[in-house]
Amino acid sequence: MTPHNHEPRNANVLTRRLSVPVEVGGGARGPGVVVGGAHPIVIQSMTNTDTADVASTVAQAEALARAGSELVRVTVNTEAAARAVPHIQEGLERRGCLVPLIGDFHYNGHLLLKKYPACARALAKYRINPGNADIGRKDYGNFQTMIECALEHDRPVRIGVNWGSLDQQLLTRMMDENSRQPQPLEAKEVMIEAIIASALNSATAA
Repeated sequence: MTPHNHEPRNANVLTRRLSVPVEVGGGARGPGVVVGGAHPIVIQSMTNTDTADVASTVAQAEALARAGSELVRVTVNTEAAARAVPHIQEGLERRGCLVPLIGDFHYNGHLLLKKYPACARALAKYRINPGNADIGRKDYGNFQTMIECALEHDRPVRIGVNWGSLDQQLLTRMMDENSRQPQPLEAKEVMIEAIIASALNSATAA
């Protein structure tokens, strides 16, 4: 038996950061899923089907939802995928599955959201990686277009940053600044700081 004063195995439990709650989905389809704030942590999964294959993506998205996924993310990287998104949503609704769909965009999201407004409306949230959206550019033009689409359709945005699409100019600048410090950090530590800076800079730009 476990004594009542038993200490937890991990005494270094982190305190959850209090964030701003955001509703994903909802509206005429019923209540959405609230992410953040004091709400329970939400389970999200991502399909690995070709999004352009409507039947396969509907089947997998429904299976994920039935298994407990409260949000389902799909890749939207081609015109065929963008055209398919509204049909995927309709197919899920016909099956009585109202799980919100998240669009994961890559290098051409600004073009797809503008060209296919039905896709922009069908998605409950946009996942944007600014490093991919504006790769090779010196401004936030493409990212800005995607934010404007989110505003137009009243959709929340998740800003995603990762190693593979980190702003190389930002990383180089931070590496140079670090090398001039009396006690420079390890390269990996600078990269972690650059990821944080990139996300915060992108949020400010948004």
